[in-house]
Amino acid sequence: MTIGTILLIILILLLIGAIPSWPHSRSWGYGPSGILGVVLVVVIVLLLMGRI
Repeated sequence: MTIGTILLIILILLLIGAIPSWPHSRSWGYGPSGILGVVLVVVIVLLLMGRI
């Protein structure tokens, strides 16, 4: 596995953990999941371009 694939898997797991429907993150709102979503999109674009 390349570092990009590992990074992508970690970001997806963080995004799932930050969804506001979980009890531990219900009071956080959509901020953390939105930020992680943007980071995930950037990493996917970099992977597709071959930069990672």
